Amino acid sequence: MENEQNLNTASQTITRKLKLSWSGDGSTLFGILIVNWILTALTFGLYYPWAKARKLEYIYGQTRLNKENFSFHGTGNEMFKGFVKAIILLGSVYAIFLYLVSQGSSGMALLFFYAAFVLIIPIAIHGSYRYRMSRTSWRGIRFGYTGDRNTLLRKFLEGVFLTIVTVGLYSPFLTNNIRTYIWDHVRFGSLKFSFNGNGGRYFALFLGGYFLTLITLGIYGFWWAKSLFSFYIDNMEIRHDDGVLRLKSTATVSDFFELLVINFFTIVLTFGLGAAWVTNRTMLFMTNHIKLDGEFDLDNLLQVQEDFRDATGDEAGDLLDIDFII
Repeated sequence: MENEQNLNTASQTITRKLKLSWSGDGSTLFGILIVNWILTALTFGLYYPWAKARKLEYIYGQTRLNKENFSFHGTGNEMFKGFVKAIILLGSVYAIFLYLVSQGSSGMALLFFYAAFVLIIPIAIHGSYRYRMSRTSWRGIRFGYTGDRNTLLRKFLEGVFLTIVTVGLYSPFLTNNIRTYIWDHVRFGSLKFSFNGNGGRYFALFLGGYFLTLITLGIYGFWWAKSLFSFYIDNMEIRHDDGVLRLKSTATVSDFFELLVINFFTIVLTFGLGAAWVTNRTMLFMTNHIKLDGEFDLDNLLQVQEDFRDATGDEAGDLLDIDFII
């Protein structure tokens, strides 16, 4: 009986609810960003990979799970190599495009240009997730992305074809399908993520929100933002053995109104210098309004993810302005 009680006590010690939090502050982040901006300008952009690594190191390091910090292990050197490869790749595309135009083949040039970027985008997404996840850890356990590049490319090309055929109406389904594939292949040690969003539901939210925002001259945009955020978060799950951890959004329309309006005026009134405080407020908002519903044995996680150091996809995604979190 005594041994059984001891086992129950031990189990209660390591199996506990999880909570996200943010410990950063705008002033510290501003100091990092201002140095990044100056050095990037003085080096004509060459410092950008190191600037990005420093910013991510701070943001990840100030994000906490049960008061323990995440860590970003990517380096400026890794990102610089990826940056150079991405510049060469995209530069080659532009060079071929300009050559075709100079030869009087404008139609062929445009066809090549769009086809090239349709191919590059899913490859950049795949590479970005492989790199960024591999270089992120919590309590020494790495994240990982196990998706297959060719499978993602096929899904993306099929979605682009259907989007063209339907004159853009399939676009929300394409986005939802890619998000589902990506998150279904994200791992944290031995934990498995999954996204269960329904394409039809996302289509209705996207289309309805778009037109209602237009009709109301932007006022409905706060309801739209709240609905999309809830859709993204509420359909996320994390599984480990037989345990399931569900994510839930607690944000309200008034929360989004406060966040977006203050962020907008902070950027406008400071001529962009308030970006650090906007990032700080956004991170605080997200960690405060994502509830983790369930309990996990944190001491039972296994390190099963490989190390990956090629940042080409991550840098190409930046150059193409592709958000990391799909």
